[in-house]
Amino acid sequence: MEYSDEMKSNNWYGRAKLAAEEKLKPGERIFGIIIVVFCALAILYFTAHQLLLTGFFTSKFSIIEIVFFYGFWVMWIITATLESILSQRLLSRLFDVFGGIIFATIASLWLLIVFPFEFAYLSNVLPGPIRFLVQWISNDVARVIIVILFIFHLLAEVYSPFAYKFIEMKHLKHKKKK
Repeated sequence: MEYSDEMKSNNWYGRAKLAAEEKLKPGERIFGIIIVVFCALAILYFTAHQLLLTGFFTSKFSIIEIVFFYGFWVMWIITATLESILSQRLLSRLFDVFGGIIFATIASLWLLIVFPFEFAYLSNVLPGPIRFLVQWISNDVARVIIVILFIFHLLAEVYSPFAYKFIEMKHLKHKKKK
């Protein structure tokens, strides 16, 4: 049985499916690829800190913090890969709503509370001439960044399910114009 657009849009899944059927713009695809590359480089950068024992990760950086810290970067890689590289917008949105954003929110809050970092050592794995790029980031600046990430993900967690209602309204408005 084939569902009409009206029937699809009566629930959040239908609205998500309608939104996912929209064609991905080239700029969005490029932005997604940039996110994947940036997150992969971040994982390599912080893995180097961990393997070289630079002092960036403190003794508070245990298994839970490792899962939250690296999982945060992996979550963004999965989301960006699904949407921009594999063109699986629906899977990307489902992953975001039912796991990715919730995980990122909890991870941000946990890492803010435990704060297993010492940002004085953040530049230690970089060559001398480019250390200035990250040397300005202190523990206080890092805490502010983590608070912003937490608030961003918390708002996204609340907003994402409701966004599908706006997508339905946009879709129906566009359909009436035709």
